[in-house]
Amino acid sequence: MDSRFASRLRDIEPFRVVEVLTRAKEMAAAGRDIVHMEAGEPDFATAKPIVDAAKKALDNGHTYYTPATGITPLREAIAEFYRSDYGLDIDPRRILVTPGASGALLLLAGLLVEPGQGVMMSDPGYPCNRHFFRLVEGEGQLVPVGPEQRYQLTPELAASHWRDNTRGIIVASPANPTGEVLSREQLQGLHQLCERRGGYLIVDEIYHGLNYSGDTPSVLSITDDAFVINSFSKYFGMTGWRLGWLVAPEAAVPELKKLAQNLFISMSTMAQYAALAAFEPATREILDQRRAAFAQRRDFLYPALCELGFDIPHKPDGAFYLYAGIDKFNTDSPSLCLKLLEELGVAITPGADFGRHRADQHVRFAYTTGLDRLEEAVSRLQRASLTQ
Repeated sequence: MDSRFASRLRDIEPFRVVEVLTRAKEMAAAGRDIVHMEAGEPDFATAKPIVDAAKKALDNGHTYYTPATGITPLREAIAEFYRSDYGLDIDPRRILVTPGASGALLLLAGLLVEPGQGVMMSDPGYPCNRHFFRLVEGEGQLVPVGPEQRYQLTPELAASHWRDNTRGIIVASPANPTGEVLSREQLQGLHQLCERRGGYLIVDEIYHGLNYSGDTPSVLSITDDAFVINSFSKYFGMTGWRLGWLVAPEAAVPELKKLAQNLFISMSTMAQYAALAAFEPATREILDQRRAAFAQRRDFLYPALCELGFDIPHKPDGAFYLYAGIDKFNTDSPSLCLKLLEELGVAITPGADFGRHRADQHVRFAYTTGLDRLEEAVSRLQRASLTQ
């Protein structure tokens, strides 16, 4: 790295799934048939009512800056979503529309973390979290978790790993890369721990809506003091529109608004008007049908991978990932991923993308492609010698 660049960049690692995706697309462009199971992106195109709403917004001249916190109708629609789907009364003024969930993470890093402070998070977990906090001269405090905790940061584990410089906790439910969900009791325990220690709690809920069994509670049903990140990318299928939202305690909104004004000015106007259609009954029907398709894919892929020798202790309740141990194959994660891509045309993500704890012994499968393609991937894996 050029010595003139900021030293923090040495601690910010590349997002390896993007590198895998790039190589897979290069191979596809050269004529190889690739089964894409690497990217956390729904394969369904954005639902037609949302696209039609975007076209209408353009025709109506909605091409100017909006308020930094988002257009009022969209903030009100999100509040109504919490009312209809969760039975919660959220003041729209507590909701900030952001440029993807990543924009919400950047706002929270700027709001909450002083240089030298840390934010506790699970290992494995979403890789960009720790990098956002490093960007503001903080640190991601990785806590190893395994199948015995369902790969989640439990209240007991968080209490035992709390440090003098710990500023708070960030968890995800359902989680990337594991799809595991935190119970209401666990969320309550994490909130109480943060309350006792004078810290804050951030909950990533961007995979809400993609849950297949049981309850997936929002932390907002427990407290108004937590920060909640959500997105239009996953359940709503709007990845390329780059739109998310943040629900914050009332006292934090003025400072977050100030940061948003400086960092973003505003979000895509067209995308915001398009997102209004995401909550319409006809759109929700389409999205729920897609959730059923994801469930069908999970129910096929989970037992198939287990039969092949991948170690997946629990069938996850949400998201669209399977986080699989590879100890039986006598190899490391990057080598196995390279082998599967180059020899079989099956693209998956190495565990090193998601942390350090036993990362080289894990890979992530994303069932974000059609059932027929998943069947093809399993067929290729069955014909291969994975241990060589």
